Amino acid sequence: MGQPVGRESGEAAQSELPPGQRLQRGWPVTHYGPVPKFRPERWEFRIFGATADSEKYCWTHDEFTALPYATVVADLHCVTKFSMTGAEWGGVPTRTILELAPPAPAVTHVMVWAEYGFSSNLRLDDFASERSIFATHKGGELLTAEHGFPLRLVVPQLYAWKGPKWVRGVEYMTADRRGFWEERGYHNVGDPWREQRYSYQEEPGDGPEL
Repeated sequence: MGQPVGRESGEAAQSELPPGQRLQRGWPVTHYGPVPKFRPERWEFRIFGATADSEKYCWTHDEFTALPYATVVADLHCVTKFSMTGAEWGGVPTRTILELAPPAPAVTHVMVWAEYGFSSNLRLDDFASERSIFATHKGGELLTAEHGFPLRLVVPQLYAWKGPKWVRGVEYMTADRRGFWEERGYHNVGDPWREQRYSYQEEPGDGPEL
């Protein structure tokens, strides 16, 4: 487990953090449920739902890791109030996937699906950000299983629960619906700079239409 940075060493960086966050040294392991066992021969990454051509897309692990590799330097803000700053994430940008498997014009949101049926919903604009990436590496090294190997989504402008570990696919949606944590009381949008932690803080337009 990482340890919080002391007041003196972290004071300057602390002012650059979202409200309520503390600077973290190291990278704590946080997740719900067991760490899944990776079986490369069974692993696949799927795009489905409202695609532009109504087709499904699928990559094996070898095919996915052969896609163009990029890096993004970005922070990670956990809703449990720790922030890890300046991390280098390597992998496949979400924009690359959107180019290879275009969404239909009516798509407004995506649902990111991970192992054990875990899900997280995102606005399409957040998913398509130039800083959003399907990460396979951090700091030039492969992710560990505890931190999401073989694939995790990183969406730096949102709380980290919006970027699931152990991602297996993305569903394109023409209307919003809540994911796993969003159904259990977390904010539907999850903007750390607006401190959108819990569903009771939601304003009109933040959540799916009833």
